[in-house]
Amino acid sequence: MAFEYSGDGALDYFPCRYGKSKLLFRGPCRSLAGEYIAALGGTETYGKFVSDPWPTLLEERLGLPVVNFGYMNAGTDVFVNEPQIVEASRSARLNVVQLMGAQNMSNRFYAVHPRRNDRFLRASSLMRSIFRGVDFTEFNFTRHMLIALKARAPDKFEALIAELRIAWVQRMRALLDCLEGDKVLLWLGDYRAPGQQDPLGAEPLLVTAAMVDALRPFATKVVRVEPSVTARSGGTSGMHFASMEEPAAQMLPGPMVHAEIAEALEPEVRGLL
Repeated sequence: MAFEYSGDGALDYFPCRYGKSKLLFRGPCRSLAGEYIAALGGTETYGKFVSDPWPTLLEERLGLPVVNFGYMNAGTDVFVNEPQIVEASRSARLNVVQLMGAQNMSNRFYAVHPRRNDRFLRASSLMRSIFRGVDFTEFNFTRHMLIALKARAPDKFEALIAELRIAWVQRMRALLDCLEGDKVLLWLGDYRAPGQQDPLGAEPLLVTAAMVDALRPFATKVVRVEPSVTARSGGTSGMHFASMEEPAAQMLPGPMVHAEIAEALEPEVRGLL
């Protein structure tokens, strides 16, 4: 599986499932019988290449189990369409939901894989009519497709982005409606090294302050974490990966960013317990 790595320096993530879910989360598997906090999110919550991701660090600070429901490359679709995980989150004392990018979800323009949300499946007739002449069979991933479309037709690209942003707010509202109890939204700012740019913009991709503001009435708190320059400049220091995975590790938050996330969340979460 993509979550397991062999080779020098690599981590064992102890992939596990909860209930009847088909999704593999980071283990070891935790009990959902007692009190716990549920952490929902994407690759950053999963903690790829990091031995102690922010859910683990938050648990150490609070002295209360924090179950890591982070899923690799997840968009909102993974959680909205997974009743087992939504049910597990309902049993939680509190839910922390990472704001994920808007690129990895199905919408009027294109469809993504229901579990591997970064996988592009097909373009709709609307998409094909707007981006005439584009061979969509050459794309396997949403990011690659969006970068290519932005370069080829920047004027038409704006219509696609507008649709993604509208769909993201609607999908996030649907997810929050499924969760009971207090909901803390984790808004993680750009964690890449200073000077390292993405053609699609800062993380979370395509998400604006206005979009987050639209969700505030449906959440208990919004915690914004802007990683420090020091944390962002840490490179891959303290990360664990096989030699061929270094380029991927350079694009993800390192241990210092995870520590700053846990530090920012602790007082906000503690105040709700």
